[in-house]
Amino acid sequence: MQNFKDLKVWEKGHQLTLGIYKASANFPKEEIYSLTNQLRRASASIPANIAEGCGKKSQADLANFLNISLGSANETEYFLILSKDLNYLTEEQFIILSNSINEVKAMLISLIGKVRTKHPNL
Repeated sequence: MQNFKDLKVWEKGHQLTLGIYKASANFPKEEIYSLTNQLRRASASIPANIAEGCGKKSQADLANFLNISLGSANETEYFLILSKDLNYLTEEQFIILSNSINEVKAMLISLIGKVRTKHPNL
């Protein structure tokens, strides 16, 4: 077990989620129960799964929750593309959030690799 708040990838994921909440506040009201909700839930799932994995006792569980977090990051990336294509995000917002999601994904992939290297049976 480790403190998730000590992980840079958790902090980056949390900051990404805060940015997505701010950017999606201006989405059309008719999207509140669809795209806005899906985007927010997918992004919040990234740091939430990192936190949950850190609370588990085994490295196998941690690796599993990091993989789930990576899946949520990919889902978030798609919803960002959709939001841009629907003109709900400005180009500047999209670039900032896309750069952030790509950074989080790279950090997750690296951390998953490190966890698996320490425990090759995972």
